[in-house]
Formats: sequence, C-alpha cells, structure tokens
Amino acid sequence: MEIVWLIGGALIGVSLTLGWCWWRGYAHLRDGERRRAEARAQCEAIIAQARREAENLLREADLRAKDELLQKRSEFNREVEQARQEWRQQERRLEQREDELNERRRALAKKQHALMIRRRRLKRQQEQFETRQRELETLLEQQRQRLEEISGMSREQAERLLMDRLERDLTDRLAARLQRHEEEYRATAEQKAREILASAIQRVAASHTADTTVSTVDIPTDDMKGRIIGREGRNIRTFEKATGVDVIVDDTPGVVVVSAFDNIRREVARLSLVKLIADGRIHPTRIEEVVKETQDEIERHILTVGEQAAQEANVGPLHEKLYQLLGRLKFRTSYSQNVLQHSLEVAHLCGLMAEELRLDGRLARRCGLLHDIGKAADHDMEGGHPKGGAELARRYGETDPRVLHAIAGHHDDITLDHIYTVLVAAADTISAARPGARRETLEKYVKRLEELEALALSFPGVEQAYAIQAGREVRVIADSQRLNDAEAVKVCHDIARAIEEKMMFPGEIKVTVVREVRATEIAR
Repeated sequence: MEIVWLIGGALIGVSLTLGWCWWRGYAHLRDGERRRAEARAQCEAIIAQARREAENLLREADLRAKDELLQKRSEFNREVEQARQEWRQQERRLEQREDELNERRRALAKKQHALMIRRRRLKRQQEQFETRQRELETLLEQQRQRLEEISGMSREQAERLLMDRLERDLTDRLAARLQRHEEEYRATAEQKAREILASAIQRVAASHTADTTVSTVDIPTDDMKGRIIGREGRNIRTFEKATGVDVIVDDTPGVVVVSAFDNIRREVARLSLVKLIADGRIHPTRIEEVVKETQDEIERHILTVGEQAAQEANVGPLHEKLYQLLGRLKFRTSYSQNVLQHSLEVAHLCGLMAEELRLDGRLARRCGLLHDIGKAADHDMEGGHPKGGAELARRYGETDPRVLHAIAGHHDDITLDHIYTVLVAAADTISAARPGARRETLEKYVKRLEELEALALSFPGVEQAYAIQAGREVRVIADSQRLNDAEAVKVCHDIARAIEEKMMFPGEIKVTVVREVRATEIAR
C-alpha cells in the first residue's frame, strides 16, 4: 500500500508538476503576445511620429529651398541689372569715344588737306628757291671771276689771306682780353690772400720762448757742493754718467750749473739734482734711483704735454707714439724758437686760413700741428725732418695722404699737390718770420733786411731790390738797357754767392732777378 501510495503520490506530483509547467508556459505565451502587441503598437506610434516629423522636415526643407531660390533669383536679378547698367555705361563710353574718334578723324582729314596744300606751296617755293639759288650761284661765279681778274689772286689765295688776317686780329684781341682778366684775377686773388693772411696773423699771437743750453740749480749752502761732488768725485761722475749732462760746480755762490744740448736730458738732470738736494742722501745708488724715477716722470709728462697740445689744436685722436713725439717738441728749439709752440701756432694759422677758404679746418690744424713732428726724432733718422716726419706719421697710423704730403712738402722739398701743404708752408713762414720769434729784435730784423737790399743794389745794372718773405727772398729789378738776359742770370748767381759769403742768416734766401722790357707810345 505504501508503494501504491508512493507511486500514487509520485504520479500526483508529476501531474502537478506537469500542470504547473503547462500553466507557466501558457502564461508566458499570453504575456509574450501581449508584449508583442504592445511593441507593435509602440512601433506603429513611432513610425507615425517619424512620418509626421519627416513630413514636417520635408515641408521645412521645401520652404527653405523656396526661400533660397527666391534669394538667389533676387541676387541674380540684381547682378543682371548691375551688369546691364555697366553694359549701358560702357556702351555710352564707347559711343563717346566713337564720337571723339570721328571728330579726330574729321580734324585729321582737315589737317591732311591743309598739309597737302602747304606741301604743294612749299614745293613751289622750293622750286623757286632752287631757281634763284642757281641764278645766284651763276652770279657769284661771275663776280668771283671778275674779282679774281681784278685782284690777280685765286679764290684759295684770297681765303687764305682773309683767314690769316682774321686769325691775327682775333689772336691779338684774345691775348689782350686774357691778359686783362688775368691781371684782374691776380689782383683780386692777391688782395684776398693778403686779407686772409693778415686776419690769421692778427687772430693768432703765440708766445715764443727761447731755451738755452744750461740750467741752474739753487743749493741751500756751499757745503752741498762737496756732497754733490762726493769723495774723489764719485757722486758727480755717477750723476753725469746716469743723466748724460755736464755738472759745473764753480765758485759761484748758491748755484750749481747743469749743461747739455739735449733739453730733455738737461731737465731730467735738473729735477734729479733738486730731488737729491731736498732728500739729502747723495750717493751713487741713490743717484741712479732718483734719475730713473725722474726719467719715468718726464716720460709721463711728455705724453701729457702731447695730449694737451693735440686737444688744444682740436685735431682729433692720434697714436700714442705721436703724442709722445709732440711732447718731446716742448724740449726742442729751432733757431731759439720753441718747436711745440711753433707747431701750435702753425696749426691755428692753418685752421683760420682754411676756414676762410671754406676748407676743412680740423684737417688743416692736423697738418699744421704735425708738420715738424720729424724734429722730435731727426737725430735718429736719415734725411731732413720733413721726410722723416712723414715717415713717422705714416708708421704711427696717419693714413690721410693730405696730412702726409703737408709734412713732407712744407719746405718745398716736393711738388705741392695739395692746398693744405701750401697753407702749412705759409703758416710756417708766418710763425718763423714774426719779429722776436727767433730771438731777433725788431731793430736787428730791419737792419738785416736793409743790409740784404743794400748788398743786392751794389751790383751794376740793378735798379731796385726788395727783401720780401721776412728776408727769405730778394726780388731784384734789373735795368733792361744795361743788362741782357744772360747778364741778368749771372747777376742773380753773383748776388746769391755774395749773400752766402757776407751775411749770416737762418735757413735759405731765394734770389730772383726780373728783367723787363717795356715799350710806351702815345697816340695823338
């Protein structure tokens, strides 16, 4: 029974299970159909909504397309209208141009017609002119033959005679006119040159100092002389050897004399001796130390003096070696004239004259300041100071050919190719020729000029003699009736030799003899 009950229970359970499964499947089927129906309804609703939206989009697109079409059409119409207006304007312009061309064509036709009339008239006139010309040539030929028969000369001979006379006449007139203009220009140029030189001389008045070959040093007591000499003269020998000067210790009270031709050495010795006397320690070692120290000070002083001179002359920057050479000129003299002061005066004179002539004043002052730079080292170089100075300036950075030419040619050693060289030569002469510039009083200066003129007048055949260029040139006027050209040359040579033998003068003197023949007639 239990088995039956078990089997029955199992069958009932299986039946219930199968029934429940069937019911669940049926319920699922009903839910799926319902869901499919709902999904189908939603799809239909979505499709209907999409259709409505598509229709709306189509209507909107259609409206936009119509608007754009209307806009394009209106723009096209405007462009077409504008193009039509431009075409109308162009047609009007073309019509105007056509009218102008027609008017020009008519005017040209009128001008061509008038030109043809003038051409015919000119042709007739040309034919008449040719006919008259032939008649005139025939008449001239007849007259020429008649003139040749009367004069007895051919045409070529008559032309040659006429041209010769005309050429002589024109040559004389041209020579007279050229001479007159040349005299006028020479007088004007000479007057202008005198004004420029006088103005420059008046505006520049440099002081001139004449140095001697000795310097004196004051000593506190005469006992110091013994200390300067030292035991057996060793101090004074050491001092003279170190400085290269001569020290003179004589009976003059309170003074020791330092003598040397080299001004720099003499100044070094003077300052060293002053320092030794002030210090009191005088022995060979101390002497050498003080002399070396003083030499260094002098070198620095020389450089400073050169820089100050270049700054005073306003010549622009220079090489340091040129500054040193300029500073050394302070201790150099030429015919008792301080060379640095002379160079500064020449620089200022050149600058003033250059500015009067509308030239470069700074360049002229540079030429004038450096013109005697060779005198700072002429004892170390061969040749004169102009050539040596130009070489030094070129070596130490001076590249302007006008400056180099002025240095080399201010004594007329070379051909004067630049105006600045002429200015430097003139300023150099002015500075050296000032009364008192070269230790010569005015009375001696005038007396020397009078002696120079008297010496020239002492020769036979000399009418007048003039000392010019501060006594550097003698202009002699010879009597053309008593001397011929050859004798005038001999007199010039004799005067020059007599000046060399009988007179003392610095530099050189140029002798010029002028012999002139003048003919004077009076037309009444």
